[in-house]
Amino acid sequence: MLEKTLKTSLATALLGVSLLASALAQAETITVAIAANFTKTIEEVGAAWEAKTGHDVRFSFGPSGKLLAQIQNGAPFDGYFSADTRRPQILVDSGEALDFFVYAKGQLALYSEKLPVDENAETILANGDFRHLAMANPKAAPYGLAARQVLEKRGLYRMLRDEGRIVQGESISQAFQFAATGNAQLGFVALSQLRDPESPVKARGQVWMPPTEDYEPIQQGALVLTRSEHPEVVEDFMAFVQGREAAEIIQKFGYDTP
Repeated sequence: MLEKTLKTSLATALLGVSLLASALAQAETITVAIAANFTKTIEEVGAAWEAKTGHDVRFSFGPSGKLLAQIQNGAPFDGYFSADTRRPQILVDSGEALDFFVYAKGQLALYSEKLPVDENAETILANGDFRHLAMANPKAAPYGLAARQVLEKRGLYRMLRDEGRIVQGESISQAFQFAATGNAQLGFVALSQLRDPESPVKARGQVWMPPTEDYEPIQQGALVLTRSEHPEVVEDFMAFVQGREAAEIIQKFGYDTP
């Protein structure tokens, strides 16, 4: 009886090891290029997908424009999350992707730790009651373009630029760092950076939301690259991003979802 029990236990253990080995053998790793504003959000989404599927996803963060250039120069990414839809369309037009989808709609915010921008943003901007205003590079980052459009709507962009008041970050992450550390007295950032549960400025400072009609909608597009060597896995990841579980995470960080 004891011998039979031992044999049964051994068989069960071997079966478990076999199943685990099989699962590990089938697990794959994908690499996805991510617009900097979506960093914290996609990390949480990615962790949820990994827990569900057993696959791994690695992210490369940066300005949308810089990531696009890397893709056009042959970077081995499986997917691309831009902070706009213009750049994904470029890849579709060039045949490097079949299509794209909108995964989030971003919102621009003006943040200051000490200046009362929540009540007097228009006056503060018009009077130049600050030394430096941080924003992302409009040529590389959609949030930087949105910030420029807000200032241009008020006839302020060229004046502040020529006076040396504007401090440009390579990405929205760098612009946020300038504002969060106080190196710039205020800065145009992504609302998601303020909503991040781990944000260094959470529950601090003042925020003004520019009217959305003052800048082009920040619709953020994602796609699967045709060069991917793991098409089924990256398609599964993209499907997860469009599902309910991911939508709840995305919304938690201050984005709207389609």
